[in-house]
Amino acid sequence: MSVTAGVLTQTFAIPRSASIVTRMQLQDDDGALMVRYAQGDLGAFTRLYERHKGGLFRYLQRQTRDRAVTEDLFQEVWSRVIASRERYQPLAKFSTFLFSIAHNCFVDHCRRAGTAPTARAESLDDAGDALADSGHRGPERQAESAETAARLREALERLPVEQREVFLLHEESGLGLEEIGELTGVGMETAKSRLRYAIAKLRQCLGEAQGGATVTPLRVEGHAESRSVK
Repeated sequence: MSVTAGVLTQTFAIPRSASIVTRMQLQDDDGALMVRYAQGDLGAFTRLYERHKGGLFRYLQRQTRDRAVTEDLFQEVWSRVIASRERYQPLAKFSTFLFSIAHNCFVDHCRRAGTAPTARAESLDDAGDALADSGHRGPERQAESAETAARLREALERLPVEQREVFLLHEESGLGLEEIGELTGVGMETAKSRLRYAIAKLRQCLGEAQGGATVTPLRVEGHAESRSVK
């Protein structure tokens, strides 16, 4: 089921008489947009949705490896964001708030399904959509990129769930390691260690798939792994 900001805001329309939040500079940062939404600005929610829908959907899809489940969880996350709008306080990044909800939705799904958050086999039908950009790549480059993306998704499948979680949050949420640690219930050093191990294992898997060649930098659906792990 496809979810759009319009459908969500129509379903969960809010009263204009929402409680007044302490005034803050209404710049276009995420926290300010969420506050404006809580005060009745539906356009602010639309902007938040457009900014974060891609990273959130990829995070959930790589966790569940099931398109239908991903779409259900994607809608559930945004529904929870909407339901908590009046309680929201911009004390931390909106992305921390959003991906905390996503993490909890995924864990709840696993509990309901009676499964551990490890994995069913992942479909690779759409592997490498972003890497294989046909707009400016020849057939050989497209084939190479699609194969790399498929290998990457298979490598992600093999990661321990704790390492995959930290890696996906690092890649998709824009959160720092301290925030990722808080979200996943571990210290920053543990989060850093899990991320390092995940990156090392992914590079190793991709290198082995290419006959032992060094894979640098690691590319994740079109994004170079160049952010420092501090």
